[in-house]
Amino acid sequence: MKLADKVALVTGASQGLGYAIARSFVQEGARVLLCARTASDLEDAAERLKAAAPGAQAFAECADVSSQDDVGRLAKIVEKKFGKLDILVSNAGVYGPKGSIEEVSWAAWSQAISINLMGTALCCRMFLPLLRRAAHGKVLIISGGGATKPLPFLSAYAASKAAVVRFGETLAEELRESNIDVNSIAPGALNTRLLDEVLSAGPEKVGQSFYDASLRQKESGGTPLERGAELCVYLASSESDGITGKLISAVWDPWTDFASHRQELEKTDVYTLRRIVPGERGLPWG
Repeated sequence: MKLADKVALVTGASQGLGYAIARSFVQEGARVLLCARTASDLEDAAERLKAAAPGAQAFAECADVSSQDDVGRLAKIVEKKFGKLDILVSNAGVYGPKGSIEEVSWAAWSQAISINLMGTALCCRMFLPLLRRAAHGKVLIISGGGATKPLPFLSAYAASKAAVVRFGETLAEELRESNIDVNSIAPGALNTRLLDEVLSAGPEKVGQSFYDASLRQKESGGTPLERGAELCVYLASSESDGITGKLISAVWDPWTDFASHRQELEKTDVYTLRRIVPGERGLPWG
C-alpha cells in the first residue's frame, strides 16, 4: 500500500486517465477526492471505484478548475474533511477548438487556455497551503504531446500543455525548500474521449497527418491508461521523494530506476523543456 494514509485530489477524474489514476490511488490505500465538471459522471465514477475496490475511500465533488470560486470551495472541503492534502493531480483538460488560429472561435481558444493552464495554476495556488501541511507534498501535472512538439490546428492545446510543463518546472524551483515535489507526466497516446474528438472533427479540421495518426492509434489500442497511472503512483509515493521539476514520459523514460539516480537528476536538466542549439544536431555553426 504505497499511498496508505495519503490524501489525494484528482481533477478531471470522472473518466479516462483521471479515473485510472484515482483507481490506482485507492488501490494503494489513499483517500481520494474526485473532481470534475459533470456531476452525474462524477458520482458514477466514485461508485465504480467503490465497487472495484471494496473499502475504498473515494469521494466526489463537482467543480470547474477554471473557476476561482469553485476551486476555493474545493479547498475548504478538503481542509474540513481531511485537514491536509498530500497529493494534487492536475489532470482536467480539453483539446479546445480544432482548426487554424485565424478561423477558430476566440472564445473557445481562450476557454481552453483557461482550463488547461489557468486551471492548473489556480489549483496549485489554492491547494499549496494544504500541501505544506503534508510530510512531503506531491504535485502531478498531466502534460501531453503538445508540450514537446507543434500540433498544427490544435494550437490552444499545444500552447497550454507546453505552458503547464514550464509552470511545473518553475513551481518546483519555488518549492524546492518546502518538501513539495512538482513533476509533469506525459502519459502516452491514449484512446480517450480526446481521441474521439479528433476523429469526429475529421482531417479538414485537424489536418490529414494528425487525423491519420489518430486513426492508427485508435486501431492499435493506444497506450494503456494503467501505464500513466502507475507512473502517478510512483511520483505520489515516498519512493520518488526529492525528484522534482521534471517532465517524465510514462512510456519512454526509465522512471522505475529513478530512485538510484536521484542525485544525478537533481543536478541535471534532463527531462526538462529546453532549447536545442546547432551543435547538438551536428551543425558547425551557431
